Amino acid sequence: MLGTWQGNGHGDYPTIDKFEFGQELIFTHDGRPFFHYFARSWIIDPETGEKVRDAALETGFVRFRPEGEVEWVMTHNTGIVEVWYGKAEGGKLDLTTDAVARTETAKEYTAGKRLYGNVEGDLLYAFDMAAMGQALQPHLWARLKRVNK
Repeated sequence: MLGTWQGNGHGDYPTIDKFEFGQELIFTHDGRPFFHYFARSWIIDPETGEKVRDAALETGFVRFRPEGEVEWVMTHNTGIVEVWYGKAEGGKLDLTTDAVARTETAKEYTAGKRLYGNVEGDLLYAFDMAAMGQALQPHLWARLKRVNK
Protein backbone atom coordinates (compact mmCIF):
# COMPACT_ATOMS: atom_id res chain seq x y z
CA MET A 1 0.00 0.00 0.00
CA LEU A 2 2.96 2.34 0.42
CA GLY A 3 3.23 5.06 -2.17
CA THR A 4 0.88 7.32 -4.08
CA TRP A 5 -2.25 5.99 -5.77
CA GLN A 6 -4.55 7.87 -8.16
CA GLY A 7 -7.72 7.00 -10.01
CA ASN A 8 -11.45 7.45 -10.30
CA GLY A 9 -14.46 6.14 -8.47
CA HIS A 10 -18.21 6.29 -8.09
CA GLY A 11 -20.45 7.39 -5.26
CA ASP A 12 -24.08 6.78 -4.42
CA TYR A 13 -26.30 7.03 -1.35
CA PRO A 14 -30.06 7.41 -0.81
CA THR A 15 -29.71 10.98 0.48
CA ILE A 16 -27.60 12.33 -2.43
CA ASP A 17 -27.33 12.19 -6.22
CA LYS A 18 -24.94 9.69 -7.82
CA PHE A 19 -21.52 11.13 -8.65
CA GLU A 20 -18.09 10.32 -10.00
CA PHE A 21 -14.86 11.41 -8.39
CA GLY A 22 -11.10 11.46 -8.79
CA GLN A 23 -8.89 10.57 -5.87
CA GLU A 24 -5.32 10.48 -4.66
CA LEU A 25 -4.22 8.33 -1.70
CA ILE A 26 -0.75 8.64 -0.19
CA PHE A 27 0.68 6.11 2.28
CA THR A 28 4.09 7.00 3.77
CA HIS A 29 6.35 5.24 6.27
CA ASP A 30 9.30 6.59 8.24
CA GLY A 31 10.46 3.31 9.78
CA ARG A 32 8.23 3.38 12.84
CA PRO A 33 5.41 0.80 13.19
CA PHE A 34 2.72 2.83 11.41
CA PHE A 35 1.85 4.36 8.05
CA HIS A 36 0.71 7.95 7.61
CA TYR A 37 -2.32 8.20 5.32
CA PHE A 38 -3.55 11.21 3.36
CA ALA A 39 -6.36 11.25 0.80
CA ARG A 40 -7.94 13.97 -1.28
CA SER A 41 -10.78 13.70 -3.73
CA TRP A 42 -12.62 15.87 -6.21
CA ILE A 43 -15.91 15.59 -8.06
CA ILE A 44 -15.52 15.01 -11.81
CA ASP A 45 -17.86 15.54 -14.73
CA PRO A 46 -18.82 12.03 -15.91
CA GLU A 47 -18.87 13.11 -19.56
CA THR A 48 -15.58 15.01 -19.74
CA GLY A 49 -13.65 13.61 -16.77
CA GLU A 50 -12.78 17.20 -15.83
CA LYS A 51 -12.65 18.35 -12.22
CA VAL A 52 -15.82 20.15 -11.11
CA ARG A 53 -14.88 20.93 -7.49
CA ASP A 54 -12.84 19.73 -4.53
CA ALA A 55 -14.44 17.14 -2.26
CA ALA A 56 -13.26 15.14 0.77
CA LEU A 57 -9.93 15.25 2.62
CA GLU A 58 -8.86 12.50 5.05
CA THR A 59 -5.72 11.94 7.07
CA GLY A 60 -4.65 9.52 9.75
CA PHE A 61 -2.41 6.74 10.96
CA VAL A 62 -2.50 3.02 10.23
CA ARG A 63 -0.96 0.87 12.97
CA PHE A 64 -0.15 -2.78 12.42
CA ARG A 65 -0.41 -5.32 15.23
CA PRO A 66 0.49 -9.01 15.50
CA GLU A 67 -1.51 -11.59 13.53
CA GLY A 68 -2.34 -9.07 10.78
CA GLU A 69 -4.57 -6.94 12.99
CA VAL A 70 -4.85 -3.27 12.06
CA GLU A 71 -5.83 -0.09 13.91
CA TRP A 72 -6.57 3.02 11.88
CA VAL A 73 -7.29 6.48 13.29
CA MET A 74 -8.76 8.81 10.66
CA THR A 75 -9.97 12.41 10.62
CA HIS A 76 -11.95 14.24 7.93
CA ASN A 77 -12.34 17.85 6.83
CA THR A 78 -16.08 17.44 7.46
CA GLY A 79 -15.64 17.31 11.25
CA ILE A 80 -15.61 13.52 11.69
CA VAL A 81 -13.03 11.36 13.48
CA GLU A 82 -13.07 7.55 13.31
CA VAL A 83 -11.30 4.62 14.95
CA TRP A 84 -11.20 1.57 12.69
CA TYR A 85 -10.20 -2.02 13.48
CA GLY A 86 -9.63 -4.80 11.02
CA LYS A 87 -7.38 -7.41 9.50
CA ALA A 88 -4.81 -7.40 6.71
CA GLU A 89 -4.29 -10.70 4.91
CA GLY A 90 -3.94 -12.10 1.42
CA GLY A 91 -3.64 -8.74 -0.33
CA LYS A 92 -6.70 -7.22 1.31
CA LEU A 93 -7.48 -4.98 4.25
CA ASP A 94 -10.94 -5.29 5.81
CA LEU A 95 -11.92 -2.59 8.36
CA THR A 96 -14.94 -1.68 10.48
CA THR A 97 -15.48 1.42 12.61
CA ASP A 98 -15.24 0.95 16.35
CA ALA A 99 -15.87 4.59 17.26
CA VAL A 100 -17.15 7.66 15.41
CA ALA A 101 -17.06 11.20 16.83
CA ARG A 102 -18.25 14.33 15.10
CA THR A 103 -18.35 18.04 15.63
CA GLU A 104 -21.61 19.86 16.23
CA THR A 105 -21.75 20.99 12.59
CA ALA A 106 -20.83 17.65 10.98
CA LYS A 107 -23.50 15.58 9.25
CA GLU A 108 -24.81 12.53 11.09
CA TYR A 109 -22.61 9.50 10.45
CA THR A 110 -22.68 6.44 12.71
CA ALA A 111 -20.67 3.58 11.18
CA GLY A 112 -18.53 2.49 8.26
CA LYS A 113 -16.90 -0.48 6.62
CA ARG A 114 -13.91 -0.27 4.25
CA LEU A 115 -12.38 -2.95 2.09
CA TYR A 116 -9.08 -2.36 0.28
CA GLY A 117 -7.60 -4.95 -2.06
CA ASN A 118 -4.68 -5.40 -4.42
CA VAL A 119 -6.20 -6.54 -7.73
CA GLU A 120 -3.91 -6.93 -10.75
CA GLY A 121 -1.50 -4.42 -9.19
CA ASP A 122 -4.21 -1.79 -8.67
CA LEU A 123 -5.70 -0.69 -5.36
CA LEU A 124 -9.46 -1.24 -5.28
CA TYR A 125 -11.60 -0.14 -2.39
CA ALA A 126 -15.19 0.05 -1.28
CA PHE A 127 -16.65 2.15 1.54
CA ASP A 128 -20.01 1.30 3.09
CA MET A 129 -21.60 3.90 5.35
CA ALA A 130 -24.44 4.33 7.86
CA ALA A 131 -25.45 7.99 7.93
CA MET A 132 -28.37 10.41 7.87
CA GLY A 133 -30.71 7.76 9.33
CA GLN A 134 -29.78 5.17 6.69
CA ALA A 135 -28.56 1.62 7.41
CA LEU A 136 -25.01 0.54 6.52
CA GLN A 137 -24.85 0.29 2.72
CA PRO A 138 -22.49 0.91 -0.23
CA HIS A 139 -21.42 4.53 -0.69
CA LEU A 140 -18.06 4.74 -2.54
CA TRP A 141 -15.98 2.41 -4.71
CA ALA A 142 -12.87 3.15 -6.75
CA ARG A 143 -9.91 1.72 -8.66
CA LEU A 144 -6.57 3.45 -8.17
CA LYS A 145 -3.22 2.94 -9.89
CA ARG A 146 0.14 3.34 -8.18
CA VAL A 147 1.93 6.43 -9.50
CA ASN A 148 5.03 6.07 -7.30
CA LYS A 149 6.40 3.93 -4.51
